[in-house]
Amino acid sequence: MTLPPQSLYLRSRGLPGALAALLGTAALAAWAAWWLVSSPRFGHAARLPVVILGPLLTAGVIGTSLYTPSDELDRTAVRAWWPRRLVHLLAATALATALLALAVPGHAEEFGAPAAVRNTLGLAGVAAGGASLLGARLSWLPPTFYVGVVYMTARGEQKGAVWWAWVTRPGPEGEAWAVAAAAFAAGTALYAWRGARRTSGEA
Repeated sequence: MTLPPQSLYLRSRGLPGALAALLGTAALAAWAAWWLVSSPRFGHAARLPVVILGPLLTAGVIGTSLYTPSDELDRTAVRAWWPRRLVHLLAATALATALLALAVPGHAEEFGAPAAVRNTLGLAGVAAGGASLLGARLSWLPPTFYVGVVYMTARGEQKGAVWWAWVTRPGPEGEAWAVAAAAFAAGTALYAWRGARRTSGEA
């Protein structure tokens, strides 16, 4: 029995496993957000780690799902592959943003759904750019490095933090959204154009 092209594409990219990972990450983020809010020691502002680490994990899942096992065939195909790559990335990102938005409802002015959506979009774009430059299996490195540096150095209302530390900002801030949107647009365009880089360790 011959599988349809769509099924072959989904299986070759490991998307069933990626879907399971996204669902698991969203469930974990929902539990962590609930626990932080329900604890008398914390409030809604304490959900900052959730709206950073949740999107970071989903960006890693999305980035590694961009792996191409048949790079030569894709590049020599009669039909251009960039529309498939674009749909793949957009669909995975849309699902991740929807799941994480549901995981942290309420209090949009602090660290609720808007911050989770913004961070998911921005970090997914960074991971997509990483897939094009480093390879899909290392695409998690750029967003992880960025988040690690920012999380350790951003403190309160530092000058320009709304631009360079956008993942740590409350949801409604327009400047942080502008940077995240630019990161997503740039990473998406680069991946759609070039695809994931093939590294020497990939068969």
